[in-house]
Amino acid sequence: MLEARGVTSGYNGVAVLHDFNLTLHSGEVVTLLGPNGAGKTTALLTLVGLLPSMAGSIGALGAKVGARRTARLARAGVLLVPDDRGIFAELTVAEHFRIVGKVPKARIEMVLARFPALRRLMHRRAGLLSGGEQQMLAIGKALLADPKVLMVDEMSLGLAPTVVQQMLPGIRDLAREEGIAVLLVEQHVAIALSVSDRAIVLNQGRTVLAGDAAALAENGARIEAAYFGTPA
Repeated sequence: MLEARGVTSGYNGVAVLHDFNLTLHSGEVVTLLGPNGAGKTTALLTLVGLLPSMAGSIGALGAKVGARRTARLARAGVLLVPDDRGIFAELTVAEHFRIVGKVPKARIEMVLARFPALRRLMHRRAGLLSGGEQQMLAIGKALLADPKVLMVDEMSLGLAPTVVQQMLPGIRDLAREEGIAVLLVEQHVAIALSVSDRAIVLNQGRTVLAGDAAALAENGARIEAAYFGTPA
């Protein structure tokens, strides 16, 4: 569904992400971990073409990903929920749903069944929603577009740990039941690993650890060493 080979990218000619590799399959959840400034968001922006790559290749759904083709990629089903959630404070939940375009009623009902809190909030402006409700709206809006690949940047940002514990397992269910390939950037390491198939740890723009999520979860020392650049 998504593949990156030897991708290097950055800003103003300065590389931030170096020689990044990723393979993401249908129904799979992969999490990018790492300290702040490790290159996680840069990786997502590059994978959807918002940031041009300096080297390497990216393919999604059988087509090459290039800069300035993000809208075309989104229409094909590769969607990014950014860390600011990509919502508009003055628009209601219902208006956000209409932004997506013509969506079958069954698809709308599926999203509302997954996020029942949104049903009673349809006429409330997004700026008046709680952080958790805003994140439900952001992900629900993405699901309306029937994604094949879904990337979520810092889903838990600004949310209470209890809310994170409720929402992240739902991402695992979505991947399995809808066959969506999911790529997460997450700071809640233990919860993220518990819902992921694989994980990649970035540090200073380079992959320093990658493997089966369950195996990594059993060895916290390796994760800590990867974060702080110390021997495991």
